[in-house]
Amino acid sequence: MSGNSFVDESRITGESMPVEKIEGAAVFAGSINQSGGLEVRAERIGRDTSYGKIIEAVERAERSRAPVQRLADRMAGYLVYFALGSAVLTYLITQNINSTISVIIVAGACGIAAGTPLAILGGIGRSARLGAIIKGGVHLETLGKVDTVVLDKTGTLTFGRPEVQALVAAPGVSAEDLLDAAAAAELRSEHPLGKAIITHAKAKGRPVAEPEHFAYTPGRGIAARVTGSLILVGNQAWMRENGVAILASLNFGVEAASEVYVARDGALLGAITVADTVRPEAKRAIESLTALGIRTLLLTGDALPVAQAVGRSLGIKEIEASLLPEDKLARIQALILEKRTVAMVGDGVNDAPALAEASVGIAMGSGTDVAQESADIVLLGNDLVCLVETLKVARRTRRIIWQNFAGTLAIDAIGIGLAAVGILNPLMAAFIHVASEMAFILNSARLLPRKVGAEEGKAPSTPLGVQPAAVHP
Repeated sequence: MSGNSFVDESRITGESMPVEKIEGAAVFAGSINQSGGLEVRAERIGRDTSYGKIIEAVERAERSRAPVQRLADRMAGYLVYFALGSAVLTYLITQNINSTISVIIVAGACGIAAGTPLAILGGIGRSARLGAIIKGGVHLETLGKVDTVVLDKTGTLTFGRPEVQALVAAPGVSAEDLLDAAAAAELRSEHPLGKAIITHAKAKGRPVAEPEHFAYTPGRGIAARVTGSLILVGNQAWMRENGVAILASLNFGVEAASEVYVARDGALLGAITVADTVRPEAKRAIESLTALGIRTLLLTGDALPVAQAVGRSLGIKEIEASLLPEDKLARIQALILEKRTVAMVGDGVNDAPALAEASVGIAMGSGTDVAQESADIVLLGNDLVCLVETLKVARRTRRIIWQNFAGTLAIDAIGIGLAAVGILNPLMAAFIHVASEMAFILNSARLLPRKVGAEEGKAPSTPLGVQPAAVHP
């Protein structure tokens, strides 16, 4: 209804930069006020709010999931029936009790029955050591089949906070002079971009002078008097209103960044570009996913120019922007209808419905409680490379399980055939049975986490010291 402030909507809409709210603007439930005071009239409450609709979509997606039956349990049961049937048939044909006993002894499903949960436990434990908490064995299995990864932008591919990207000084002006003037003018400001400039100045060890006078014009910028000089900081419109000429020769070199212009006593000092920062490991993670044959998509609620700049820098070709939570949900559903196994990676409330609907949902450790609750896997260290390594572990787990399946079927089939014709005596049948089961169990045990700090020759990346023994499939 009244007031002026900047609001963080990134958890709701995906917009990476704080949005200014003035009289008449819509304010989303669940967004975070960053600076000034706002008097807000509630037009919708409870389930009718954007936040409420997101929660409802999460619950609906979770209810729609079909129960997963364990193939290993079914196969073990079938093998028991097959062994008993083969034993009866052997006795009826040969009337040889030794051959019949050998058939019963040589057949077994322990390699599947014991090896499968051991492999899953090992995969979950190894993933935990890498920094990924998997909430159940079924999610590890599904992750091993993923062929499409959908990523949110703000807070997932980026840090989700504005930072100074470049100082573009006008001719004859030093970058230090530009930064000092901007930081002094912004010292009393509560604007998120101003805070980013002050943080950058302090990080560079620059002294920040106290302004003698400070005035903020909503939607335009700041006028501050510092050591007798009038400092203007704001957008192009603010500069034009105060008669400051913008130099066309300024080269920002940063795509989709907010440009903060700085002038002193009517003369342009330059501009500072501020933008959300891409995670340093993001490009390597996307390249690794592509090398594994996985399709990557970027879905974000942020503006298209910002999304394209981030996507191009990381090598993501499929980019969709300005999406509401229900749009992300619909896109995930469409991919699943295409028979894709989809992993959704996100961190905000706006990602929760898509996380719940995806074949496997993956939340960043720094994400909201709603996102982490909706997800099947949580990346504790917010490291996207950990996602790639966990996916490799899941694929290896699935491969080992299928090795056990194939080996058990082959040994049972060959062993029953040899026992039925009298080549195997009960003692030899028992040896083959035990040796094969131990081989399959040891094959699964290869996934068990190694000595602490020696995982794949690297120190564990999880900051919380998660012990795999505390994780169960």
